[in-house]
Amino acid sequence: MGLRHGGTMADRIGGMDIHIKIDDLTDPRIAEFMEDHLVDMHATSPPESVHALDLDELRKPEITFWSAWSQSALVGSAALKRLDPEHGELKSMRTSPAHRRCGIAALLLNHVLSEARRAGYRQLSLETGSMEFFAPARALYERHGFEYCPPFADYELDPNSVFMRLDLSAAYHDD
Repeated sequence: MGLRHGGTMADRIGGMDIHIKIDDLTDPRIAEFMEDHLVDMHATSPPESVHALDLDELRKPEITFWSAWSQSALVGSAALKRLDPEHGELKSMRTSPAHRRCGIAALLLNHVLSEARRAGYRQLSLETGSMEFFAPARALYERHGFEYCPPFADYELDPNSVFMRLDLSAAYHDD
């Protein structure tokens, strides 16, 4: 079962009030946002290396999906997939192109890390691209303590992917 607590969280970044909420994925703006995510992933990675989830996959019970809003504008998303009772996977991290490099991704990541700890996860893993397009994401994860690791779960070694993990029992840091 996905995380279903945590409700709504608000913060202020760069003069914007940002509200993060668990999302049921029914808003058409979410569908468009996630379709844009898939388009970006297919434009930067070969088809066999695209691991982004579509809306049907994001609705599975082992996944909790959060959206971040500034007033009525959808500015970001993140999801957490339960792999086992102590291990989660970060999925669907995306910031709208107009709001990149504003701190929204860090805010979402900190929110997911907090919720993962609250749910009792001891480890959080992720897969992201190895190409230059993904360099800002890798830098964000590194700043939050993620370390490179071998493939996990059902992933296989792929030159277009990198795998990272974070020990959630380590000291919490927020930036």
